[in-house]
Amino acid sequence: MPRGDKSSYTDKQKRQAEHIEESEKEHGRGEDAAERIAWATVNKQDGGGKKRAPVKKATTTSSAKTATRKAAKTSTASKVAKKVAVKKTAAGRSVAKKASTSATKTTTTSAKKTTTKTAAKKATKATKKTATTSATTKTAAKKTAAGKTAKKSAVKKAAAKKAPARKATSKAATKKTVASTSTKKVATKTARRSTTRTPAKKSAR
Repeated sequence: MPRGDKSSYTDKQKRQAEHIEESEKEHGRGEDAAERIAWATVNKQDGGGKKRAPVKKATTTSSAKTATRKAAKTSTASKVAKKVAVKKTAAGRSVAKKASTSATKTTTTSAKKTTTKTAAKKATKATKKTATTSATTKTAAKKTAAGKTAKKSAVKKAAAKKAPARKATSKAATKKTVASTSTKKVATKTARRSTTRTPAKKSAR
């Protein structure tokens, strides 16, 4: 910027300088001195010209910076969106896994319950069968015992009936033997008598 160039000052600053310059002229200052004092006071108040001329390099760098910031923001936003999507998918998978595990658990528990029920029914049926078989075996044992006792009583009765018959037959046999022995004795006696008598008769003749 060349010396004395006021393009960087705003219209307001220029008006302030003109007003100060006029007041200094009224106080008896010259034009150069009044102008110098006016612009010195404006510079002292505002610290120089407030109007900044746009610089191409600065604009390019600022635009590049803004573009990089926007890109960074978009990248961070996309990253956040990706993370959220990943979290949502993970949550959905976890929910699906939980649902599947709960379904499998319910099916396994229902299957276990049904198996236990069927096992209990089978056990009750088996116990009933064993009870019936034990009852039948008991009744059969009772019947066999009753049959054995009946056989024993029948054998005893038959033996009791046969014993007096045997005794009677034995008595009859003994009587027969006694009679036969007595007849034999009588026969022998008669034979002896006859033998003793016959020689005497012969001698008498």
